[in-house]
Amino acid sequence: MTLHTSVKSTALEPRAGTALSRRVLTVYGMVVLTVALAVFFSVLRPDTFPTLLNFRLLAAGKAVLLVLALAVSVPMVAGKIDLSVGYAVGLWQVMALSWQIQGLDYRLTIVLVLLGGAVVGAVNALLVELAQVDAFIATLATGQVINAITYWHTGGRQITDTNGKRAQAFDALATWSVGPVPGPFIIALVLAVALWVVLEFSPVGRYLYAVGANPKAAELIGVRRRSYVVGAMVTSGVLAAVAGILLSARQGGVVQANIGPEFLLPALAAAFLGSTTIRPGRVNAWGTVLGVVITTLGISGLQQLLPGRFYLEPLFNGLTLVAAITIASLASRRRLASAERHQATDTPAPAGDGAAPAPGRATDDAAADEATAPVQQPEGSTT
Repeated sequence: MTLHTSVKSTALEPRAGTALSRRVLTVYGMVVLTVALAVFFSVLRPDTFPTLLNFRLLAAGKAVLLVLALAVSVPMVAGKIDLSVGYAVGLWQVMALSWQIQGLDYRLTIVLVLLGGAVVGAVNALLVELAQVDAFIATLATGQVINAITYWHTGGRQITDTNGKRAQAFDALATWSVGPVPGPFIIALVLAVALWVVLEFSPVGRYLYAVGANPKAAELIGVRRRSYVVGAMVTSGVLAAVAGILLSARQGGVVQANIGPEFLLPALAAAFLGSTTIRPGRVNAWGTVLGVVITTLGISGLQQLLPGRFYLEPLFNGLTLVAAITIASLASRRRLASAERHQATDTPAPAGDGAAPAPGRATDDAAADEATAPVQQPEGSTT
């Protein structure tokens, strides 16, 4: 059984001729919401919310989430989903410290963690592409295996660098800054810019979108679909490893196995929410960044208004994810219905003379139908 669980890549994209105000609202509605949230909480909590200290704390604290949201976004572009990234973050933040405690140089440790992330991504790709296991099921299963490895390595206990064997340069990954902007947040933004450039301005990005939109049509025009899906899954694994490194550096010599999986839901929420803005209907880098910003502002503001309510963060993330998927699903159905109406209107009446179609016409029509077929959604969310 195949679960189609992604947002169609053109689900929300405004049609030509749409009213300007509606187009602006569709594309930049989330930007307006972000500004509104910032103003709202700044008015209610002027002493704590709109402060430089709060900005630094939020930027440093959510850098890991932003990197992980980017890791989730890449497979979504190719029409897949990776649910193992949250568990992978937990494993790599443990290994980044453990290997240093065992005497490995921090630079070698970083390389090994990144290679490990690539291996995890490759395993996911093999399951999804070669074994043809649904991406939702495959990555959820590998995530559980990764979680088991993490608990096996730690024995379920906290690992602490009591002898100070970790490198100071490694800790500096979490403490450096440029002016008021924390270093980890800068790293996350650099990765977002790199992903934006690849997706929007390179053939690789165009082919990834083509594969995610309609795999069969992409193969008909010569795109090596399998290679791009494998590349997307491996990239996701490497980005999850980067998030694990940043998280380990931030922990300051103390790691534990149960840290990591809690990042998965907010990362998914940010990625799905991001697909409804900037480039509506298409998973995109800046939309993902904006999704992280919206969830961060919303949670921080609510926690300052209602201190001590520990349920607010999971509640907000869950509602955000449901809202984002619902918006995309409704827009997808509306667009599909509109396309069917246009197709019915534009289809010419059959000729009455019984003339046979011109040679090659059937093949051309089939190719055209394939190219205009509904866009495949990333596996993992039913519509």
